[in-house]
Amino acid sequence: MEELTKTITMKFKRVELLRDLEQYGYIEGDVMKADAEHLKHGKHQTQDIVQESGIDIVTRHLNLALSSCREALYPYSKKPVADGRVTDDTLTATTEYVIELNVPEDFSETTQDFLEELIHNLLIYYVLYWWLSMTKPEGADKWLAAAEKAEEKIKGALARKCYVMKRPTSPFGAR
Repeated sequence: MEELTKTITMKFKRVELLRDLEQYGYIEGDVMKADAEHLKHGKHQTQDIVQESGIDIVTRHLNLALSSCREALYPYSKKPVADGRVTDDTLTATTEYVIELNVPEDFSETTQDFLEELIHNLLIYYVLYWWLSMTKPEGADKWLAAAEKAEEKIKGALARKCYVMKRPTSPFGAR
């Protein structure tokens, strides 16, 4: 018998993602030791993660992180490809990033909430890793580790059984 499914949607607002990136970038730059002139420039570049000079790079990496996340959510995110589908590498910035999942009928709302928080952080962590690998390489690896940990938690949350536990009416089992 085929398991009934329903579709859930998670939306990630670009403005919220950029705000978090700006805050983390500011903190990373603020704690940098910037004694020499070239280090001051690195500090400035780290803090300017969402400014006009770097926003296209951030957008590309947000798009890539979202695609990576959708792939990690397979088979829940599986969509059939349309015949003759064509893609290109035109930079696209959207006001919100959307992930739709096909989940079992009894999928837990708390699991969806947990996934939404993890995915938001995963997007932030991957972009910070890529940005800091250019502006502050010694600080990049911690963000990659955080992203990988978030991805593991996402996969773990989906691997758990999300069924309602039915307790027997008797403490000695069913009669």
